[in-house]
Amino acid sequence: MKNLLKIDWDIIAGIAAAVIAVVLHLLHVVEEDVLLTIVLVLLALLLFRDLRRESLDEQLSEILRQTSEGVQEVRSKLDPVDAVLIGPRQLRAESRRFSETSRGEMVWFNVCFQMFKSQDVFDLMLRPAIENPHVSGIQFISSTGEQELWNRFLVPKIQQCSGQEKVREPLWRPLPETISFILADIEPAGATEALLSFWGEPFMSRETGRQLPRYIFRVQQHSELVARLVELERQHRLMDP
Repeated sequence: MKNLLKIDWDIIAGIAAAVIAVVLHLLHVVEEDVLLTIVLVLLALLLFRDLRRESLDEQLSEILRQTSEGVQEVRSKLDPVDAVLIGPRQLRAESRRFSETSRGEMVWFNVCFQMFKSQDVFDLMLRPAIENPHVSGIQFISSTGEQELWNRFLVPKIQQCSGQEKVREPLWRPLPETISFILADIEPAGATEALLSFWGEPFMSRETGRQLPRYIFRVQQHSELVARLVELERQHRLMDP
């Protein structure tokens, strides 16, 4: 049925009428004057159809133009979001994307080292950053209580990665278990973004003593929160151990 509706029946009817008129003329059923009249009527109908279609096309074009302008106006009035909540389904993909598109120096602030006991978690989050050729350095700012976990779970795995030399010894600081974030310049714009999480439920789940991220915020480059996180990292970097 849809295929039938797509057929241009006006053209088919016009061609059929012209053919019939020519056949009738050849059979001497109609005179030349009648044949000429039929042709002129058909031409007039086709011209009228084309004019009507051109008018409809102009109306559609105007509607599309107005719709496009309306969409652009709405977009211009919308403020870009400062942070995007990443849930469990997108968590793995977003963590890998962040590490693989980072450049320059990465800062890992107050990250729980217990979760890196799992080789899968290490391969997902940290290995892509270490082996990313665009990352020039990785600096951890970590709680003093994480030193044993660093030596047990992180150091042996880091030593198996190409680019291990870019991972510096963590800056050990007295950090509260409140927030955790990763800072880095992200391609292609090269502006600083952050992956931000909070300790404890519901943002982290505790499994066999490990704090595993469940929800994180991807803080966009235009957000004022990025500057605050950079300042927080700088304060603890300059703090006495």
